[in-house]
Amino acid sequence: MTSILVLNGPNLNLLGQRQPDVYGHTTLSDIETDCVSYGEACGCAVACLQSNHEGALIDAIHSSKGLHDGIVLNAGAYTHTSIALMDAIASVEIPVVEVHLSNIHARESFRHTSYIAPVAIGQICGFGALGYRMALDALCAHLGTTA
Repeated sequence: MTSILVLNGPNLNLLGQRQPDVYGHTTLSDIETDCVSYGEACGCAVACLQSNHEGALIDAIHSSKGLHDGIVLNAGAYTHTSIALMDAIASVEIPVVEVHLSNIHARESFRHTSYIAPVAIGQICGFGALGYRMALDALCAHLGTTA
């Protein structure tokens, strides 16, 4: 069975409480539960992990090689700052779909640059929690897994 890691970065543990006008009212727990259920319906096993620590995210990406077939990544603010995450993704050679709840291109100019995008197979942003399902669909299609 295809295995996908849904990896979430800093401050996403506060979803539902933090700036609901920007990020919505859905909690990270809700998103993770939905991703696992949706993944099963698509024929994929989905594991979820969140960390506020860059090194833990890098370790999770490294550990994915040989364990997961793809990664859905919302790196949060590290999207715009972390060359280390970009290098980790490039190093493991696992397809990654970048996802963001808000439209990062319609926000502050510093959010327009993504260090993840050059090493991801695609980017989904601005669709709220639905973006995770869209990312799973895109990754499953890329991997040749269908519902």
